[in-house]
Amino acid sequence: MVNRWLVTGAGGMLGRDLVGVLEALNEPVLAATRQDLDITDRSSVRAVVSKYQPTAIVNCAAWTRFNEAEASEAEALLINGRGVRELATICSDRSIRLVHLSTDYVFDGASCRPYAESATPSPINAYGRTKLAGEQAVLELLPDDGTIVRTAWLYGRHGANFIRKMVRLEQTRKTVDVVDDQWGQPTWTVDLAQQIVALVRHGAFGVFHGTSSGETTWYDFARMIFRLLGADPGRIRPVCSDQVAGGELRPRYTVLGHAAWREAGLTPIRHWSAALEQSFSLLADDEW
Repeated sequence: MVNRWLVTGAGGMLGRDLVGVLEALNEPVLAATRQDLDITDRSSVRAVVSKYQPTAIVNCAAWTRFNEAEASEAEALLINGRGVRELATICSDRSIRLVHLSTDYVFDGASCRPYAESATPSPINAYGRTKLAGEQAVLELLPDDGTIVRTAWLYGRHGANFIRKMVRLEQTRKTVDVVDDQWGQPTWTVDLAQQIVALVRHGAFGVFHGTSSGETTWYDFARMIFRLLGADPGRIRPVCSDQVAGGELRPRYTVLGHAAWREAGLTPIRHWSAALEQSFSLLADDEW
């Protein structure tokens, strides 16, 4: 079956790569940027859906400004919670497949082993709470045919990300301080985009963790970036989260498990270091 895709938040880093993957596969896709479609506007969403008649919607639209969410939680909730509820309601009414992108920050980071897809969320910050509200809306309104994909530490060609920041700092500073007590999984947006397409084509539903395999800290991630740049990784200095503004609000360990992919008959995303090595030459061709 060929799907008709609607990608919300299509101007973002993941959204742009997802649209690119779909176009390369000759799949019909409508790329709706924030300017094209406000997911909190029910009438606008219904008008777009009625006109285009998608069979699958992938929601990449989100409030992602972590620090600002603490001061503007109600505004973040409007997008990450209410907007997702509007999408889920429409998908339920029209039997449309919904894939909603969520985050590792729905967890508190107190674990010492990867979080299973079935683990109970317990966010410790406003961003995580608002994203959890979106998850709850999908599970409530689409209990049998909704899909949540939690991701983390994204990087890609389109938009601000950690790699761009490290490349800039390598050029402008003798040493760079990077936290060494937060663990996660750097994930290339192209890998995630391909995984989302495979998930929908396979007809799998439920909660999935869309992150690379393996785990690392921001510090070791930064050191690998420097090595790939041909720079001295010794210029990266480890610091604790409490030495960074807002660090106390970020969970320490949000490595995600990938059992659901295997249970669905799909292969999880490859190791983060392999993806970084392949993607880096492509990213390095860009003007940082």
